[in-house]
Amino acid sequence: MPYLKLNTNRSINSEQSQKLLGELSKLIAAETGKPELYVMIQLSSDDSMLFGGNDQPLAYLECKSIGLTKNQAQNLAAALCQTLSTKLEIEQDRIYIEFSNCPAEFWGWNGGTFG
Repeated sequence: MPYLKLNTNRSINSEQSQKLLGELSKLIAAETGKPELYVMIQLSSDDSMLFGGNDQPLAYLECKSIGLTKNQAQNLAAALCQTLSTKLEIEQDRIYIEFSNCPAEFWGWNGGTFG
């Protein structure tokens, strides 16, 4: 049930994309304690984006999960920023992350909800 959406203005080729998607999937599963079977990652690269009045490398992420805690969000913020800094050469102060804790009864999957 964890979902991560990554938008960036960086150009990422398909090989880099697949590798990054795999790394992010494992990271989200590990940090949330959820099986990777339920993790969904969406990557949108080469987007027209502006942050702080310029188009230097940047990223915006949305991270949603059932039961996401404050501690998990803090750990994820550190891990995601480090990963994007290393893999995409995006300065950590040019990354915004929106975290959402979704109630199980409002998260649908396989014809039903988790709550």
